[in-house]
Amino acid sequence: MKVTCFLPCRRGSERVPRKNIRPLAGRAFGLLEVKLEQLLSSEAIDQVILSTNDEEIVSYAEGLNEAALKVHRREDRLASSETSTDSLVSHAASLVPDGHILWTHVTSPFVTARDYDAILQKYEAALQEGFDSLMSVTALHGFLWDEQGPINYDRHCEKWPRTQTLKPVYEVNSAAFVASSEVYRSRQDRIGENPFKYVLERIQGFDIDWQDDFRIAEALLQAGVVKI
Repeated sequence: MKVTCFLPCRRGSERVPRKNIRPLAGRAFGLLEVKLEQLLSSEAIDQVILSTNDEEIVSYAEGLNEAALKVHRREDRLASSETSTDSLVSHAASLVPDGHILWTHVTSPFVTARDYDAILQKYEAALQEGFDSLMSVTALHGFLWDEQGPINYDRHCEKWPRTQTLKPVYEVNSAAFVASSEVYRSRQDRIGENPFKYVLERIQGFDIDWQDDFRIAEALLQAGVVKI
């Protein structure tokens, strides 16, 4: 099974300045450096395509001289804060015409090379089980409500059930999406009609989106709570 990783990494960040390449826990190029180390160490990934419009990122990545790493200079029209994920799906499909696509982000620093190998192994098995794609999720076992009331328990049966017995609701954590290039072309999506939900532990699927997230990730790394 041929697997190509699509790693989007645009210039700029509205919430965390220089988030992708801001120094982190002793790494000068921060999240990007961490993620490339992980992806290039994976035994299941054949090629990594780094799609970016940031010349600083281009210079760093090309300086690694890694045969499995391909740097693609993305057009600015596909790299603004207004660019939709749907547009990036078409972009990824154009870069990977065949095989299978692993879509991941530098903002998931606690998904390691070993984790990617396990994800891709499960994806291959899931295809044999009738699934057509995979996405990583975090299982939520709390008391979850919408405007109408509880969505994962019935207060007419039990007002406050034990959280261990609650039916989980799954949050897409965006750490990994896997599908064939055919799914990308036919559905214009990074998942198919029947994705396998691959559950990550809460810290493992931690996504850095805000300034506080960056500080938490750095503190966890410096304290040795997580390994990358």
